[in-house]
Amino acid sequence: MIIGLPKEIKKAEYRVALTPAGARELTQCGHDVLVEMGAGLGSGFPDEAYVQAGAWIITTPGEIFGRSELVLHVKEPQPCERNLIREGQVLVEYLHLAADQGLTEALIRSRCVAFGLETFRGTRDPLPLLTPMSEVAGCLAAQQAAKYLERPMGGRGILLGGVTGVEPATAVVIGGGVVGENAARKLAGLGARVHVLDTNLDRLRRLREIMPANCVMLKSDEATIRRLLPLADAVIGAVLVAGAKAPRLITRDMLSTMKPGSIIVDVAIDQGGCCETSRPTTHENPTYVVDGVVHYCVANMPGCVPWSSTMALTNATLPYILAIANLGWRQAARERPDIRAGINVLNGQIVCPEVAKAFGMPFASIDDLL
Repeated sequence: MIIGLPKEIKKAEYRVALTPAGARELTQCGHDVLVEMGAGLGSGFPDEAYVQAGAWIITTPGEIFGRSELVLHVKEPQPCERNLIREGQVLVEYLHLAADQGLTEALIRSRCVAFGLETFRGTRDPLPLLTPMSEVAGCLAAQQAAKYLERPMGGRGILLGGVTGVEPATAVVIGGGVVGENAARKLAGLGARVHVLDTNLDRLRRLREIMPANCVMLKSDEATIRRLLPLADAVIGAVLVAGAKAPRLITRDMLSTMKPGSIIVDVAIDQGGCCETSRPTTHENPTYVVDGVVHYCVANMPGCVPWSSTMALTNATLPYILAIANLGWRQAARERPDIRAGINVLNGQIVCPEVAKAFGMPFASIDDLL
């Protein structure tokens, strides 16, 4: 199979979808790997490393898309790339379609086979290809909260852990999944007083067993969120409904009860955001202020630590990429339910129910199409 690796062109995105070591494994299985010139530089991987792994360096994205049967990307196709996608071509990347109707319609028109890395399913890990980036995003959320609570960055000027005789900051983490757990662990490690909210009591019980003593686990509901927001110096939005648009849990009227200079880090922004006032930002202009509250809503948070993110991403995705390439996408989907769940759009039809529901569009059964 011919596998293409285009350069990421989303603003301030430095990751690449495959390391040279991953490219070597694919070429050793007899596949041709085409890498756009400079695709790995942001992550610290020069073109020479891919050549040594057996890959070919290609100068233009048009040639990558034109020659490749399978295209590996980190982020969703940007507007200038969408016309390059052809019928029957296999895309594997983070799509987050439930928050982007325009992209969804473009993929439908292209009649491609679009895999969303965020919807692959596992047995032990329910979202195995979202987990590594969620781990990175959770850690970064705590770091960004600490940074933007500093007064020169527009925050309250409060130190997360306090010092002798000075109380620590209060942080609220909404969502106890992978993002929330990693964010809470980092916040707690810095000495903050942390409240973790989730609707899943089993998840809260597990977190209670493993999290430090300065973390309190609470059942998430509107009343609890309203009670905690006025106390919070930092709020991490870490909610996720796999494949679907994020629920809006912080409304505009709730925002007015928060302290001036407090911060919301909305990690759910890829799926539309869990705060009513959230809108996507970039690493170059990461924050804005509404009602005195700093909003950090960068839609590709792990992109600012590309070496770590690319290594973690390839570690998780490569076994699935190998299966799709070795078996062919159709046979892989027939044999592997975890891979089949990753298909969002197939032959001009939406086969992910959450995406169809988000836009009120027709849904087709993947089993029928296979």
